[in-house]
Amino acid sequence: MRHLLLGHTLFPIRNLQSTLRAVSSRNPVRMERRDETHVSTGVETTIRSNHPRIDKLQQLVRSDSTGGWDASWEKGVTPWDLGQPTPVILHLHQTGALPKGRALIPGCGSGYDIVAIACPERYVVGLDISDIAIKKALELSSSSVNASYFTFLKADFFAWTPTELFDLVLDYTFFCAIEPDMRLAWAQRIHDVLKPGGELITLMFPISDHVGGPPYKVSVSDYEEVLHPMGFKAVSIVDNEMAIEPRKGREKLGRWNRSVGQSSL
Repeated sequence: MRHLLLGHTLFPIRNLQSTLRAVSSRNPVRMERRDETHVSTGVETTIRSNHPRIDKLQQLVRSDSTGGWDASWEKGVTPWDLGQPTPVILHLHQTGALPKGRALIPGCGSGYDIVAIACPERYVVGLDISDIAIKKALELSSSSVNASYFTFLKADFFAWTPTELFDLVLDYTFFCAIEPDMRLAWAQRIHDVLKPGGELITLMFPISDHVGGPPYKVSVSDYEEVLHPMGFKAVSIVDNEMAIEPRKGREKLGRWNRSVGQSSL
C-alpha cells in the first residue's frame, strides 16, 4: 500500500502553475478526459507480470490480506515507496495550496509525505496497518524539526475512529491497494472522518486496463462511483504533470469537497 514505484529514477520537476490554477478550489471544475485505459504495451506488461517485486507483493498480500503488508515491509518488497516526499504533494504544500488544520494520510508507509507537509498550521496523522511501516516512519522522522506537528498510528483505516475530524484527507496508492469491492467502504470511511466542507485529495494511479492487483487498476469513474453517493463533489481532476516518469500519463490529481452535513462522529 502506499507509493508504488515501477522505476527508481526521479526526473526533474516541471513548473506546475497551470495545474495549480486548475486545482484551486476557487476555480470551476476542470475535467481533463483522456483515454484512461491507454498505456503503452511495455508498461502494461510490466504491471501485469514482468516486475518481480510486484509479483512478490501480490503473492504476499493474497496469502494474507492483513499480515501480507507487514511481510512486504519485512522482506523489503515495497515498490510503492519513493524514498522521498511525493513531488506534487510537496509542491502543493510549498505553494500554500493545501488546506490548513488537521490532515490524515491513510496507508502512509514510510511517512515521507506526513513529515513534508506537517507545519504549525497543519497537524498530520499518518495511519498504516503495518507495524513495521510505522516503526520505519518513526525511525526516519525521529530527528525532524517539525516532529511536534505530526504523529504515526498503527491502525486499520476501516476500523479506526479518530477523536477529532480532519480538514484534509490525502490518498495516494491506498485506493488502488485495497480490494475493489472495498472501495465503497473506503468512501464511507473518508466521509466519516472528514469535516463537512473538508477536502479529499486523490492521486489516481494506475489508470490502466491491467488485470489483478495490488495495485488494482483505477479510473476517474471508479472514484466518482463511490464518492458521489457520499456527497463529494469534484473541484478539479487534472493530469498530474509532476508524476514520476514511469507514471506519467497514467496518474491524475483529483480534489473533492465533502458536502456540508452531519458527520458520523
